[in-house]
Amino acid sequence: MPSSLFADPPTPPSGRGPVDALITQARRLRGEVDAVRRDAAAEDDTLWRWQRALCDLAVHQLDDLGAHLDQLRAGRPTGAPPCAGQAREADPGAAARTGPLTGRVGSAEWNLLTDEVSWSDELYGILDRPRAAGPMSLDELPSLVFAEDRALLASMVTGCLVDGRPVDGEFRVVHACGRVRTVHMMGEPVLDAAGRAASMWAVVRDVSDLRRGERVVRASRALVPRDAGPAGPRGRVLALPDAVLQDPGGAGPRAGGPAPLDVAAYCPQGGGGPLLGGDWYDVFELPDGDTLLAVGDLAGHGAATTSSVAMVRGALRGLAVAGIGPGPALGHLDRLVEAQEQPSLGSALCARHRQEAGTFSWAQAGLPAPVRFRDGAGSPLARPEGVLRGAAAGGSYAQEDAELLPGDVLVLYTPALAADAHPRLLALAPRLSAARSARECAAVLAAAFDGPRTDDACVLVARVS
Repeated sequence: MPSSLFADPPTPPSGRGPVDALITQARRLRGEVDAVRRDAAAEDDTLWRWQRALCDLAVHQLDDLGAHLDQLRAGRPTGAPPCAGQAREADPGAAARTGPLTGRVGSAEWNLLTDEVSWSDELYGILDRPRAAGPMSLDELPSLVFAEDRALLASMVTGCLVDGRPVDGEFRVVHACGRVRTVHMMGEPVLDAAGRAASMWAVVRDVSDLRRGERVVRASRALVPRDAGPAGPRGRVLALPDAVLQDPGGAGPRAGGPAPLDVAAYCPQGGGGPLLGGDWYDVFELPDGDTLLAVGDLAGHGAATTSSVAMVRGALRGLAVAGIGPGPALGHLDRLVEAQEQPSLGSALCARHRQEAGTFSWAQAGLPAPVRFRDGAGSPLARPEGVLRGAAAGGSYAQEDAELLPGDVLVLYTPALAADAHPRLLALAPRLSAARSARECAAVLAAAFDGPRTDDACVLVARVS
């Protein structure tokens, strides 16, 4: 399991700065922990497995720390951001927030010959199981697991007991209060004299805070301007911060509850400069748990247009917080723009995702209908009546509702994306439906629509998790 980051023996910092000194210390500590893991021994097999598993977890953490320090030494990120899972970025404050490591790690053993099950005290807390209820069998364990992850757990257990493979994976468990926690399970089968699995042991660690920290780091990293190079896409793919899309407590999806949105944006640039044009997007979590999504285009470029964009976004947020639906909100926005000293012509699409109901309510002022992708096929949503904002005094805007199911992908875009954007989007349906995240969808769009352009554009991708 050693990482290539630590393949070379540690060398002195040689005056290259504090980051290099930290990298050297991390390498040395990683080697020492690895040595402890190899030498760990005790008369009690259970204690020995516990010690070795804790060393394995420590090695994982130090690998993450080494990767962090290596990125710190590299400086400002360049090129396209890594795909999800390609780089694991730890939250260095997680341990301080959640207490000692041993309080977040539990162990269990399931004896297949006697049906005996033993859990450590820590595991009851991690899985939110009352101590008086006793440990759970492997058949009962999936009842605590988030529905979408039960197949993963079954595969891990089957691979261990039938094929003798080590257990190493993550899944989500649901606490009685409805909170969802992410746990990492590591373990192995214990074989009898005939080579058959006689029992299975595992160490379970709560990694919820660690994963939450990784998401925050990825979101922050995505917002740093990057140089994609001459051969890279002429735009930015942004994974929007999770704090915008989760409930305020960061609890994640509730058991049996509605699925949240995963949102990313793709902003192809015209003329090679930053986005100073009138194309814009916005995503904002509302106090009632709904999510505001909007894209639009204002005529013009430069600082004045950028200021108008800020005004439009702020107005839509305020109207949405006040409980005003997308259609009436565009009407109010029209009147607000008309009252400006220099009214601007523009298009806009305003939408509200109602997570509890699983609906997407939207209205448009001169923009194409969002395209919904489901089961490998795409189709535009029914387009409500609306006029280009500012084209007519007192314009009215109808509103349409659409159902969003888990796995659905919705693409909102401004007309500057491409003259033939609609058929090109439909051709991408299989790839968008197969993508595992909104960011992957945005990367697909970035590759498909990359090319010279004269104007900026904005694309917002929403995927129901």
